[in-house]
Amino acid sequence: MAKRDYYEVLGVSRSASAEELKKAYRKKAKELHPDRNSDNPDAESQFKEVNEAYEALKDPDKKAAYDRFGHAAFDGGMGGPRGGHSDFSSASSDVFDALFGDFMGGRAGAHQRATRGSDLRYNLRISLEEAFLGTQKTINVPTSVTCEECNGSGAESGAEPQTCPTCSGMGKVRAQQGFFTVERTCPTCSGLGQIIKNPCKACGGAGRIERNRSLSVNIPAGVETGTKIRLAGEGEAGLRGGPQGDLYIFVSVSEHPLFQRDGVNLFCQVPVSMTAAGLGGDIEVPTIDGGRARVKIPAGSQSGRQMRLRGKGMPALRGGQRGDMFIQLLVETPVNLTARQKELLREFEKLAEDNNPQSSSFFSKVKSFWDSMKS
Repeated sequence: MAKRDYYEVLGVSRSASAEELKKAYRKKAKELHPDRNSDNPDAESQFKEVNEAYEALKDPDKKAAYDRFGHAAFDGGMGGPRGGHSDFSSASSDVFDALFGDFMGGRAGAHQRATRGSDLRYNLRISLEEAFLGTQKTINVPTSVTCEECNGSGAESGAEPQTCPTCSGMGKVRAQQGFFTVERTCPTCSGLGQIIKNPCKACGGAGRIERNRSLSVNIPAGVETGTKIRLAGEGEAGLRGGPQGDLYIFVSVSEHPLFQRDGVNLFCQVPVSMTAAGLGGDIEVPTIDGGRARVKIPAGSQSGRQMRLRGKGMPALRGGQRGDMFIQLLVETPVNLTARQKELLREFEKLAEDNNPQSSSFFSKVKSFWDSMKS
């Protein structure tokens, strides 16, 4: 018996798109599935014919060969499915999902008598000084802890949970769908495999209760904003005696009124008077450890000049040397001048024509620019 045209089998035109082919295949496969046509002896062969047609046409290369040579493209060993031998599982995966999607969920058969507790997150803010030295903090964590009344079993008076009669302790049940067997989570025990007839009054059968816990946390020196500290086993208690989750401490370091941080380096802006910047001299600046450092300002220093104090920054988190501290000078212009101060400044200005190299250079460039624009 001659094979029918594949496009005819699917009920589409030869110009049908990949999406149209897939849509037609799903429709035909549902209509002709043997489970839905038990009174039709030809349903199985028709179902296989639909799968064979879609297997050939869904692949662009096979479709091109079929469009050119017809069934001879495959009967001649040209790389396609030969009569009646298509990849059944590959071609029919979509329709299986559509028919049995409610039963084939990812949780099917995944029963657990004891469930691990959830991980918890705690946001901890510390000062820059605490990040420099390291510190110990006591935190209060609202979490679930193992019920003391039932020792986590969830059963009243310490009685043991009983095997679920629906799934016989497997946590999943099977259902026959024609010649397929599918599994789904047991609806009686929700996949646990056990039931509690007399639940603990303190925890309601969960095996855990809500409570605040106080924990002491060691914060190492050198932590930065975003540092994550894991405390194993300090998270939420497991369900019905399961292992506890973990607690993650997320550290954030507060801004400091004097220092700005960049990794292991610190920056400090220090205002100096106009006369101190011009004449030079020594100043004292604070350091993060609470001490003082003497810094020599060169005569003629400009605003924005940086000087480095080696080893006066933050410690590295995992050992190693300390970073550096950078001093940035901010030269202040005097305000609220007295008449005498103004008089002295005017006199100084007359005598300082050759003492401002940057101004002289700038205005010389401005004059050249204007001259070039005129010409």
